[in-house]
Amino acid sequence: MDNLLKIQNCNKHFEGNKALDDFSCEINRNEIVGLIGPNGAGKSTLFNVITGFILIDSGKINFDKNNITNKGPSKINKYGISRTFQDLRLIRQMTVLDNILLSFKKQPGEHLENVFFQNKKVKNIEFENKKKALELLKYACISEKAYELANDLSYGQQKLLSIICCLASDAQLLLLDEPIAGINPAMIEKILSIITELPKQGRSVILIEHNMDAVSQVCNRVIFMDAGKKISEGTSEEVRNDPRVIEAYLD
Repeated sequence: MDNLLKIQNCNKHFEGNKALDDFSCEINRNEIVGLIGPNGAGKSTLFNVITGFILIDSGKINFDKNNITNKGPSKINKYGISRTFQDLRLIRQMTVLDNILLSFKKQPGEHLENVFFQNKKVKNIEFENKKKALELLKYACISEKAYELANDLSYGQQKLLSIICCLASDAQLLLLDEPIAGINPAMIEKILSIITELPKQGRSVILIEHNMDAVSQVCNRVIFMDAGKKISEGTSEEVRNDPRVIEAYLD
């Protein structure tokens, strides 16, 4: 299959503790991969090193034939990787629509001349971005929330909004950190349906999730981590029945 992300022999230590221990894996284009394991297994650390929030001690990370090892978060985002966080990190005192607009890569305000000269090109970009943002809200079935503050959304709607912001960034790879934890069944189904559609849109997903039913429902492959290592990889059923996985959870 066509490889999109390749992680090679990555190591990360925190005060002598191994958060990543010679970790390697590959993510293909247009697939959804579940990343599972007990708390402290290194899952969030892996997300952080992929997206540049934490520097690795050794190893290599390639994305779409580009070496992104220890690049900063903004550079990695421009390559086409976007993520959610467990703490969501929305701008809560801004509207839902404005949170999405800030996620687009084409930002007229990033260029100094555009601050002073609101030319036709700038206005066209702003118009197109707003149009796309409203279409994304319609796709997620929360159009009516466009002008509400992000802080006023339910927890499940805020999780949905964080995924919409990833979509607005036009990322090829989405890293979703527990996207359905702590939300009601109806919102779970809505979010899972959106995730399931992403490969058809030319996107890949790495999904950290403890809900194994959800992982089985949407993931093509599953990687099990423990103590910074990749312990098992395969289908959901194969990983569930791997004696090494059973032993890790029992320990």
